[in-house]
Amino acid sequence: MKDKKLDINEIFYSIDGEGITAGQIAIFIRLNACNLRCSYCDTSYALEAKNNYIDFDHIFDIINQYPSKNITITGGEPLYQQGIIDFIEQLSKRGYRVNIETNGSISVKGLIHIDKTIITLDIKTPYSNMDQENLYENLNYLRGNDVCKFVVGSIEDLEFTYKIIDKYKPKSQIFLSPVYNSIDTADIVEFMKIKGYDNVKLQLQIHKYIWDPDKRGV
Repeated sequence: MKDKKLDINEIFYSIDGEGITAGQIAIFIRLNACNLRCSYCDTSYALEAKNNYIDFDHIFDIINQYPSKNITITGGEPLYQQGIIDFIEQLSKRGYRVNIETNGSISVKGLIHIDKTIITLDIKTPYSNMDQENLYENLNYLRGNDVCKFVVGSIEDLEFTYKIIDKYKPKSQIFLSPVYNSIDTADIVEFMKIKGYDNVKLQLQIHKYIWDPDKRGV
């Protein structure tokens, strides 16, 4: 059955490049297909469904080859696929710690009861051209070990971000991530200093500094 399979783009072993698990070794499972088209998307090769369906058991066989118990599920948009909640539940039962990266337009409510999971939730800013797709009720589901991430490409995005933080006061950790080569990181820091919010952190995509920014499978 298709709901016991996932449309896989790639599976690889590297370090997490951003968020609460940045710098940590992990097994990456990148899924195909996304319901959004962000202006700054750096994984356009995973936006469309590829019908490269792989059985859960086969995926487990692949990831069992690696020594790590850390899994990062990304895309595309993982929650766009049927069966993803069941898959994450099975990963958790097998002792894996799962970080799922999601674009914020689909409910994460089904994830919050699963042990050993981190939800890394995007809130889309105006620079993305997808901010109208934000499902803001998701901010009510985030837990203390989850991440609310704002990818910012302009001062307007920063102003938008702090308005959302003030309005919803998410319980999760909050990260600002600059669009690569689109905003001066020092400008973000100056904006953060003016605001003075102790619960907001700057993050850089460290994999783009270790390898070529366009390199895949890292």
